Amino acid sequence: MEGENMVPHGGDGEGEQVSETEPFQQMQKLVVGYALTSKKKKSFLQPKLEVLARRKGIYFVAIDLNRPLSEQGPFDVVLHKLLGKEWQDVIEDYQQKHPEVTVLDPPGAIQRIHNRQSMLQGLADLNLSDCGGSSIFVPKQMVVLKDSASSADKVVEAGLKFPLVAKPLWIDGTAKSHQLFLAYDRRSLAELDPPLVLQEFVNHGGVMFKVFVVGDTIKVVRRFSLPNISNCQKAKVDGIFQFPRVSSASASADNADLDPSVAELPPKPFVEALVKELRVLLGLRLFNVDMIREHGSKNVFYVIDINYFPGLCLKPFVYCYAKMPDYEQVFVDFFHNMAQAKQNNRHCNL
Repeated sequence: MEGENMVPHGGDGEGEQVSETEPFQQMQKLVVGYALTSKKKKSFLQPKLEVLARRKGIYFVAIDLNRPLSEQGPFDVVLHKLLGKEWQDVIEDYQQKHPEVTVLDPPGAIQRIHNRQSMLQGLADLNLSDCGGSSIFVPKQMVVLKDSASSADKVVEAGLKFPLVAKPLWIDGTAKSHQLFLAYDRRSLAELDPPLVLQEFVNHGGVMFKVFVVGDTIKVVRRFSLPNISNCQKAKVDGIFQFPRVSSASASADNADLDPSVAELPPKPFVEALVKELRVLLGLRLFNVDMIREHGSKNVFYVIDINYFPGLCLKPFVYCYAKMPDYEQVFVDFFHNMAQAKQNNRHCNL
């Protein structure tokens, strides 16, 4: 696992030139067919990534959505981030017909975390007993499918306390699906558009931790978040307030002068154990977890969101993978390990 202060293998990438004339290493070729939105393609398939990949014998090939997938390739890996039942059926059919191809990741597993109700289910039951006293929780939450105004009584019955974070139930790739609001009182619920999830706000010192997972690689970065809300504020404030994009890369807390008790990264063994359990629970290899530490506690953490194959950007107006430092080398290593594993399997079957 690497923290936010790791030095990138190839510099920060800004203004950096990567020559394609350097000698290629002789190794097994790996073809990655990709089906991405134009926005995701632009952010992920940066020139530096493609050049570093080619040096390792890794080639990215666009999948033509107007042709049957089985007629294309051959592919060793299919990397995709498209929504919709039709695409899910295409991928699942392709998996059955081509079990030798690695699909990143199973559509059903991805679909689970596109729904904020199912996204966090099972996290409270994870086995993290050997993590030096650190523990993981999920904030209390409830789903509102219609008529937000009448949900006020149900909020009380469920034992949720204001203020509440209101999040769209479905993550569908639109900006609206990432719009978050803070509801301070019962009356403000009527202003919200269902379907949505209401989640108790947990004071966390204004800092969140984004845990990026690419196969076996884990990187953790700090991001500014909403400040603590005092009891006095709760009594005086009403209505709803839209969250700023507090977790964006431009809100980095890496170099800020913060209270060590707030800024200290989660313990490495704890994060590694959490990710190991999540890989099994979610059935995914590419994801990120948004996590906070309960204010006043050293080892009580909450998972508040999970995102599949997240994007954009490391610096304002600079496109790259998911605010994760040195993403190019991380992904090249990830695919290179896949190529080696496939080559080893071929030798074992001879």
